[in-house]
Amino acid sequence: MVQQDETELPPPAPGGALLLRRRPARPRAAVLVLHGGQETSLRPARPWQLAALRMGPFARAVSGDDVLVARARYRVRGWNGERADPVRDTHRALDELAELAGPVPTVLLGHSMGGRAALRAAGHPQVRGVVALAPWWPPGEPVEQAAGRHVVCLHGDQDRVTSPTESADCVLRARATATRTGMALIGGGDHGMLRRHRVWHDTAAALVAHLLDPVGVPDPLPEESYGTADFPVL
Repeated sequence: MVQQDETELPPPAPGGALLLRRRPARPRAAVLVLHGGQETSLRPARPWQLAALRMGPFARAVSGDDVLVARARYRVRGWNGERADPVRDTHRALDELAELAGPVPTVLLGHSMGGRAALRAAGHPQVRGVVALAPWWPPGEPVEQAAGRHVVCLHGDQDRVTSPTESADCVLRARATATRTGMALIGGGDHGMLRRHRVWHDTAAALVAHLLDPVGVPDPLPEESYGTADFPVL
């Protein structure tokens, strides 16, 4: 890990893909937050969109004074088919993060479309793991890039926008390549993560902390989350 004095830590590039939320002088790790969006849209992404604001409590819940917390800045609101615009933006943000803080272990925390971007970007050398919240993982979503990474999914069992069943299928397929994959359902949870929001926030933050420090921080999920049968309901 590269350690830098506060005066030596350069500011992020103006107009870049990285928006800092917490900036310790000597970060030992980082969390990159990826918000949701739309299947198709070339409208400019804005920080006051509900999809972006929804992730604010998750960013604030991340613990650790020495953990850098940032959000990826999307250029447009949509995934846009083969363009996969948020994946390109996530890679740009990770590259900027590496330049800013050095090769610190990083967890991608993504919701909905952001969960899909997180999984697609899992192969970036900066990434240690992915925590996906109600992700949009359509059938056949590639998983080979998750090799050597940890992938964990939380999905509301009342989600009517993205599919818990498709998420479970993706988690199971990723086991062929990832170091470890797991999933838990949030009982009564919806796609917007408003119902039982404290469970969403606390569990996601605890998962991030565990992935960044698997020895020192206990896993908040039951062992059944890593099995092959039905995933547990929290």
